Amino acid sequence: MLRYILLVFMCAYSVSVFAQRTITGRILAEGIPVKNATVKLLPVGNSTLTNDSGRYTLAVPEKKIYRLQVSANGYSTVEWDVDRTATQPIFSDMNIQRLSMLADEVVISGTMKEVTRSKSVVPVEIYRASFFRKTAVTGLFESMQMVNGIVPVISCNVCNTGSFSINGLDGPYTMVMIDGMPIVSALSTVYSLNAIPNSMIDRIEVVKGPASTLYGSEAVAGLINIVTVKPDKAPRISVDMFATTYNEWNTDLAFAYRTKHYSTLFSMNILTMPTPWDKNNDGFTDVSLQQRISMFNKWQFIRKSGKQHSLALRYVFEDRWGGDTRWNKNFRGGDSIYGESIYTHRTELIGQYDLPRLSNVKLMYSYNLHHQNSVYGVTPYTALQQVGFTQLYWNKTINSHDLTAGIAGRYTYYDDNTPATRSSDTLSAQNRPVQTLLPGIFVQNEWKINLRHQLLLGARLDYYRAHGVVFSPRVNYRWRLNDNNNIRISAGNGFRVVNIFTEEHAALTGARRVEIRGTLNPEQSYNINAHYTRYISFKNGYMNIELSPFYTYFTNRIVADYDTDPDAIIYDNLNGHAISRGISISADAVWSNGIRFNAGATALDVFRVDKLADGSLERSRLVYAPEWMATCQLTIPYRPYDLTLDYTAQAYGPMRMPVFPDDFRPAYSPVYSLHNVQLTKLFHSGLSLYGGVRNLFNFLPVSPIMRPFDPFDRNVNDAVRNPNGYTFDAAYNYAPVMGMRFFAGIRYILK
Repeated sequence: MLRYILLVFMCAYSVSVFAQRTITGRILAEGIPVKNATVKLLPVGNSTLTNDSGRYTLAVPEKKIYRLQVSANGYSTVEWDVDRTATQPIFSDMNIQRLSMLADEVVISGTMKEVTRSKSVVPVEIYRASFFRKTAVTGLFESMQMVNGIVPVISCNVCNTGSFSINGLDGPYTMVMIDGMPIVSALSTVYSLNAIPNSMIDRIEVVKGPASTLYGSEAVAGLINIVTVKPDKAPRISVDMFATTYNEWNTDLAFAYRTKHYSTLFSMNILTMPTPWDKNNDGFTDVSLQQRISMFNKWQFIRKSGKQHSLALRYVFEDRWGGDTRWNKNFRGGDSIYGESIYTHRTELIGQYDLPRLSNVKLMYSYNLHHQNSVYGVTPYTALQQVGFTQLYWNKTINSHDLTAGIAGRYTYYDDNTPATRSSDTLSAQNRPVQTLLPGIFVQNEWKINLRHQLLLGARLDYYRAHGVVFSPRVNYRWRLNDNNNIRISAGNGFRVVNIFTEEHAALTGARRVEIRGTLNPEQSYNINAHYTRYISFKNGYMNIELSPFYTYFTNRIVADYDTDPDAIIYDNLNGHAISRGISISADAVWSNGIRFNAGATALDVFRVDKLADGSLERSRLVYAPEWMATCQLTIPYRPYDLTLDYTAQAYGPMRMPVFPDDFRPAYSPVYSLHNVQLTKLFHSGLSLYGGVRNLFNFLPVSPIMRPFDPFDRNVNDAVRNPNGYTFDAAYNYAPVMGMRFFAGIRYILK
């Protein structure tokens, strides 16, 4: 009897097994096999692991529809429907995504076309608008303090104008763009960086290293591309308001409206800071007083073809002043009470249009009108600048080659009241405005050799009437070692056409006279850098580590010499060479409970080598370049109460300062750090409240202004009271002169 029971059981089992079918396939991540991934059949629970080739085989019983679940440590969990009744239940390759790539974003700055950051052959850093909400900031200039390798340099302790330094190179070497248009340059590099409100920013892309092959003059140290919010994806209403104990009031407003023909976004920033502060008791304002309004309007038109057409307008007005705390506008330009007063009017137009009948051809254009009316003590500076830029480029993928080519042209009109535009006729006082046409052509080929190797070659020719043709080559290479390791190597050329009066604020303020020796030639640099990324997954999260050594060699550089004559700034072509080199490292860790930690550090060695008359070489470190810098951000959410604690900090090593002979102030700044803490409470209605403290430990620089009691230098020749012959000077700056301040704000978003 037992024999028959076993026989029946074996027959039934055989029928059951025969009735089963198997499915097979491979699990991949960006084309790379994922081994030891768990493949599970739901709700049955049958599971298996993928082998070294990412392949799996799994039995599917009965005639039903199941779900196939794939999971792996450090990857997203993905599910697919499995139809057991299908004639051929054999699966093709399936792709899953690394956790670090779930927020992988599209970037355009590295190659001028949309590509995800992970697949870009050019290393591009991305910072979302939420990154800059970790503390209360009034605009782009303050926001960039949190980015590793970028130092917002304040050019003047009185009026607080500034620029961005990338990897120790001066602000004029950094190109700042809006939506891929090199619109923020020249005058605006000094006078309107603060006027870019956070409400118009979707993300910021940073490329470190020369980018002149694609973007032409000025992209020597790198570029910062401000990508504005798309109207069709913007919240309908967005409000962000905060105030500080410095009586600083900042408001960001944004409204989005959509129809079937277009969508539009209007944003506005209003900043007021009416109270003079003098916490170091030197009789001068610690921070300039400001009244500012910035308005931005962007339209995105809907076309039947699906091609892009967008147009944006921005207007900025700013009234700022700093100086003797007793100053008011009645003293503007006078010699009784010292003050620096700056009025800025700026209008910008930015547009992009995909041509209708030409495939893959895009027209990009921009125009800006900048009017400057400034007074530094008794020295007036009035300037008018117009810049028109247009670019037509074509992109086409042919097999494994992605080709890009284009033509570009930039027209600049510049007129001011300085020797920069003065007539060469010594008998004439008439200005002669500078008009510059800078046409260029460029081409690049990105070759996807295979899944692991990419190579990009590019070249650009620009023609500058005063100096002829400027050639800018580039080469970029990406080697995907495996799913967790990438190496990128970049080499290229950068150049810059110089106008010191629009870019060197020290030429206009203080008591130093300006001296130009010879004809200033375009600056040329060659750069090579490597970029290594390592992805590490662990049980409750993941970490990304990035390491990047860099080296830039200047064959010509316009040198601002503060040392030869303490009463002058001498500008001349470099007689020798200059070098900027260093290494940068950063780590970004995320845990499943929402905790996020980011830290980065950059070591810098920036110097010039001059050839002396006797043929010997003299090395000197450049001013305002810190020996090292570091940043960190820590975010800790407490989800039961919808609370988030943000801690941000920046630290800076010694930097060489412009000092006088026998100066009592140190030639190198001290090591210092700035710390900020913010607590945010989120409500489900889209409302959030936040507050905190900036400069937690109340750090203030010592003696930032030389002889503030004699700003007009009336008593510099007093041998008893001024034996060293010091003159008034406001260029000694290495940190903001703003102490600890508390802030509180409210934010509302209606999607």
